[in-house]
Amino acid sequence: MNGGFPPTYVAVIEVPAGSAEDIAACLEAAEAPAALAVTLFDRASGRVEVSAHYAETPPREVLVDLLAGAAGADALKALRIEPLPDRNWVAEAEALRGAVRAGRFLVHGAHDRRHLPHHRCNIEIDASLAFGTAHHASTKGCLIALDCLLKARRPKTMLDIGTGSGILAIAAAKALNLPVRACDNDPVAVAIATENARKNDVATHIRVVRSDGLAHPLLRRARSDLLFANLVLRPLLALAPDFARVLDAGGVCVLSGILSSQAARVEARYRALGFHLKGRILLDGWTTLIMSRRRR
Repeated sequence: MNGGFPPTYVAVIEVPAGSAEDIAACLEAAEAPAALAVTLFDRASGRVEVSAHYAETPPREVLVDLLAGAAGADALKALRIEPLPDRNWVAEAEALRGAVRAGRFLVHGAHDRRHLPHHRCNIEIDASLAFGTAHHASTKGCLIALDCLLKARRPKTMLDIGTGSGILAIAAAKALNLPVRACDNDPVAVAIATENARKNDVATHIRVVRSDGLAHPLLRRARSDLLFANLVLRPLLALAPDFARVLDAGGVCVLSGILSSQAARVEARYRALGFHLKGRILLDGWTTLIMSRRRR
């Protein structure tokens, strides 16, 4: 998922757990208004709060029409659209959380460094304006997928599309000492990922560039046998042909940022381009797909 500045407005609706994923999928797929992020948070008694973040005020009547088929009338009446205070909510939430274990990787903030035993697969990532601290299920799923892949094969090169904080590129560089090309369409994320690579002593292994997908010349010419894309539904579908082009036969791509209700659509898109499913990781309503490009 690409990083960015905190959104200005949030739309919040609380619904029964059974309809939460359908509502989240509607909000995620909508092109107008286009959500910057959609989150699900469990409440008590089988209820789930679904929140969608926007750069501008989303029209209430448009959201009500969009969700009318998935949410009940009472829930739609209680739909809230609120401005977000000008605070770094990511950093404040991160300060309340501890280190996260994902396979061989342990992700922690600077405040935890002195309390943890040294290990080559420890990754120091502080909360910032770039996505990726492993507290989100999509990032954690990618790290678990990487850990599983490393037990069976040793890739030689890696691409990380939508690098955010750089966490996945850093994890691969630490575990394998391999060269990683990473990109994000947000210059803030590019700067943060570059600094995080330096802090984790893998700056010489990682090249981070600003790019929409694989548009940068460094990426258009790239070939790789391992690709990570922790994005959202629309870019995962749109970029599938490009991923098939740069990935070597037999190579693997790890796709995340996928709501469980969207996984079948993503899988079908990649199967049509010559990929087959190697595995999936399900965490907290999110799916990480491990797809391999068929050998010729």
